Amino acid sequence: MTAPVCEWIVDNAAWVAAAPRLSVLIPFKGDDPTGLLAALDREALPVEIVALDDGSGDPDLAARVGEAVEGLGLPARFVRLAANEGRARGRNRLSRHARAGRFLFLDADMLPDSNHFLADWLALIDARDPAAAFGGFSLDQTPKTRANALHRTMALKSDCVSAAERALEPAKHVFTANLLVRRDVFDSVTFDETFTGWGWEDVEWAIRVAERWPIVHVDIPASHLGLDTASTLARKYEQSAANFARVVAAHRDTVETYPSYKVARLLKHVPLRGAWRPMIRAFALADALPTAPRAFALRLYRAALYAEAV
Repeated sequence: MTAPVCEWIVDNAAWVAAAPRLSVLIPFKGDDPTGLLAALDREALPVEIVALDDGSGDPDLAARVGEAVEGLGLPARFVRLAANEGRARGRNRLSRHARAGRFLFLDADMLPDSNHFLADWLALIDARDPAAAFGGFSLDQTPKTRANALHRTMALKSDCVSAAERALEPAKHVFTANLLVRRDVFDSVTFDETFTGWGWEDVEWAIRVAERWPIVHVDIPASHLGLDTASTLARKYEQSAANFARVVAAHRDTVETYPSYKVARLLKHVPLRGAWRPMIRAFALADALPTAPRAFALRLYRAALYAEAV
């Protein structure tokens, strides 16, 4: 039997008496969310913030976040865990601390692209009260560096797309980085805590939600500041292969329409994957080579990993 993870809680002065309409839920592990907290606090609205340190093990970071939370004008709670629970379980835990009827999941390395970000979400709730809605990514405020050039190229192609384009495949384009969910929906469909590591738990959740409710896509974007290096991105793809296999097993009829599945199926019939896959990885990680072919190589490497699951 697994022992419960110990949590420490810090509430600011505004927390107790608040009656929020929206709970902003921010998990982090290693990332510093204080810039995001400050940006959200500029909007004086009936919104609360709950930040979760999912086992970072960094007392200096925890002290900074605790101090930032105590200084916010918006009602806010900081939850610090003694050990890492993972992406799915941590977000489920956040929902249990939330008091509003709507949740907005925001990753700690995001930053709103407007000074009326929360107001726009509240306006959407007033107008449509969607079961679930994704606001979109941008890289408008993300610094350009040599280290993140590959991830930037890939994100601009696949992640930073308009609401109209995302709406063509609503579940496929859901990420927890900027995701609105109604409480009754989340009470019925939580994140699957058997997912471990990185990737696909958000899409799998969205597939189950879409079976019962429409998923809305809107343009209320936030910039993704935390672009990865090429080697980190490759490691995340390696971690995600097992999660991809879980999604295929549970939702094959849906996933088989995705390009990643179709390419993986083609590569499954190509011999000697164990021999040529490392060479593709090495090409993708070679900083001296042009970015566009490296991005193609890394996507091909991911598909070759996923070929084991289809």
